[in-house]
Amino acid sequence: MTTSIIVDTQRTVTPLWPVPQERRVVTVLFADIVGSTALVDRLDPEDVRALQRAYFDTVAGVLHRWHGVVEKYVGDAVMALFGARHSDGFDAYRAVRAGLEIQAALDRRPMVDGIRLRVRVGVATGEVVVDLGDVVTGGHGVASGAVITTAARLQEYAAPGAVALCAATARATAGLITQRQLTPVPVAGRVPPVPVWHAVGPVRPGADRHDGPLIGRRRELATIRDQLGAAIRNRTPRWISLVGPTGSGRSRLLHELTRGLTTVDGLPVRWCVGTCQPYPDQVLAPVAHLLRGLAGIRHSDGPAAVHDRLVAALTPLFPPTRVATAVPALQRMLTTPDGSAAALAGAAICREVLLRLAAHRPLIVAVDDLDRAAPAVSRFLHALFGAATERGLPLALLTVHQPQWADTRPGPARQMTIGPLATVQSGRLLRHLLTRAGQPVALVDRLLPLVGGRPGHAAAYVTSLVDGADPAALPLPEAVRRAVGAELDHLDGERRAVLMAAGTLGGLISGATVDRALGWTPGRSAPALRKLVAGGLLLPHHVDGYAFAAPALRQVAAERLPRALRAVFQRRAACVPHLDTVHRDANPPAGAVNGSAARSAEIVRLDTVGARTGRLDAVFAALATVGPGGATGPTALRRGSPTPTMATRPAASGPDDNRTAGPRRLRAVASAGDVPPTPAAVASRPARGAGGNPLRNLGRPAAPIRPTPASSAVHWTLADAGTPPGVVRAIPRPPLIRPLDGLPASA
Repeated sequence: MTTSIIVDTQRTVTPLWPVPQERRVVTVLFADIVGSTALVDRLDPEDVRALQRAYFDTVAGVLHRWHGVVEKYVGDAVMALFGARHSDGFDAYRAVRAGLEIQAALDRRPMVDGIRLRVRVGVATGEVVVDLGDVVTGGHGVASGAVITTAARLQEYAAPGAVALCAATARATAGLITQRQLTPVPVAGRVPPVPVWHAVGPVRPGADRHDGPLIGRRRELATIRDQLGAAIRNRTPRWISLVGPTGSGRSRLLHELTRGLTTVDGLPVRWCVGTCQPYPDQVLAPVAHLLRGLAGIRHSDGPAAVHDRLVAALTPLFPPTRVATAVPALQRMLTTPDGSAAALAGAAICREVLLRLAAHRPLIVAVDDLDRAAPAVSRFLHALFGAATERGLPLALLTVHQPQWADTRPGPARQMTIGPLATVQSGRLLRHLLTRAGQPVALVDRLLPLVGGRPGHAAAYVTSLVDGADPAALPLPEAVRRAVGAELDHLDGERRAVLMAAGTLGGLISGATVDRALGWTPGRSAPALRKLVAGGLLLPHHVDGYAFAAPALRQVAAERLPRALRAVFQRRAACVPHLDTVHRDANPPAGAVNGSAARSAEIVRLDTVGARTGRLDAVFAALATVGPGGATGPTALRRGSPTPTMATRPAASGPDDNRTAGPRRLRAVASAGDVPPTPAAVASRPARGAGGNPLRNLGRPAAPIRPTPASSAVHWTLADAGTPPGVVRAIPRPPLIRPLDGLPASA
């Protein structure tokens, strides 16, 4: 069968990100016509072409609706990628839903001149290398990896009209797609046979299980309870947003609130809770979920039962004539909660029902995972809140969503950010989860550094152990990888670049190291680092640097980069500027220097000290005899308490000051991964000088070094002897770990 290619008229805009390729976990869909050769042999070429167009248009339309990218057409087969450029954590789910919809659109339905087509669909999930600039429909060679072959083979073994899934896709869609496991199939080059699942259809939304004790979050619970109580007590509606990344325990907090907050000042409180499923079939499905909850309607109820429950719920609120007209409109919205005029009319009646309920008794309306909902749901909630505010009703609105959700909430809205659990709380949670799962409690120490204070990550790691993961290796669970990858993809190009480059570096992250790794001008990464801290992805350290908020984020960010680019970033970060000539700091701290003699600060990286010690003998000899302004003796070098960042203030200069090289203010910047040693660790290391010899063996005059009084400023004063103007000779601080011969211990 000849090939017909459908190409997008608009190419995807390449993000501001210097990496042309990424290693990504994607889902691949293969769809192929059953018996196409025999079909083509008996058709006229014009009929073949008409059939091709109808087939490819139908398949491409379904794929685009589920945000899939058609990578190529091979004969009458179609290959599509999900998550190739942007992942929302539900790439596999969208691919399976697209496969089921393709089957529904094509299976046994006449296409052209009464011809009916049957297709096979295979869906597989795995890692590939993606050319980001070519992720467009018809972009051949966009992705490379073994998962593409797996999807093609699954399609060959799928039954006509079926959607076959690999093991990774089945795990990723568990609880979202009804599945049936089939007999493993033999695949060339694969031993043992490959397990296969058959997708049946989407699962109806159900309530999440929240068993076990709630650990931590007492402050958050108390704050939200107080705000909800104040809204009801004062009859001043409030919109409260519960914000946190996936795995932070947002839904668990909502569950605890619905269980614990049942009365305010003796008045019973009614909760109306709705959940937004990923990619609901209809845009108003969350509103229909709210209506089912307040009327007590089950999905298994027939039309007569739905009618009776709606009448019972509306009778205390509306006059009989209004009930008679409202019930049919609400029934239509429950049946088809789309964006049609009839469904919107039903949503308006549902809003009025909620307002009248709030007039009779305090009401809290809560919507979980609001970031998944369509804009129509946000408009519904805004209208509800505005009407309640105008009427002065005891109503509170509680929404739960991720930080990147950009909906504009009303002015009185409060936001509660859910941060990571404390280390002690994470340990208690892990012990509880391991005990309940029958796993050794001793694994707490191994798991604690990996979960990053996120309860969802802790549960995912314990589940992976139950499923047979090696406790010694503990690979990153697939669920955590999907969620963290979606967090990364929500960022713009600059922030993604900073995180992915920083992920290749060890220890703490400094802006200078990130700039050097990316080849950026100094200071370019600073705004991105501040935004990442504000978004909760990085944590500011008490030393000059940043740390990843979640260990999984560092791992996923680094693994996204191709191997060659990781090596480039690491090599750039390891390169340090020459010590003899150091660039001046363009933005010295305010108040650091005064008067006409003020000079910009020179930057000296601490990680350059160990690599450039060949000139220390001459330097320390000069320091022992020449001090600021020509002074000699012990005042040439002063030391306060050790700090990772030190700066000196030049002495004030008068109008007759003609010196060519006065003291310079030096700022030592810690390298990525440098952590200031504790006093105990410092005391345990010997003092070394150039060439690995102890400092006391350096060939220099023995000059005592006296500590400054406790009240003096903490800084170093370095004499720059014989240096040309405008150039500073960087002098690293010697690691004075233990007292030298004849020196006091405090030196």
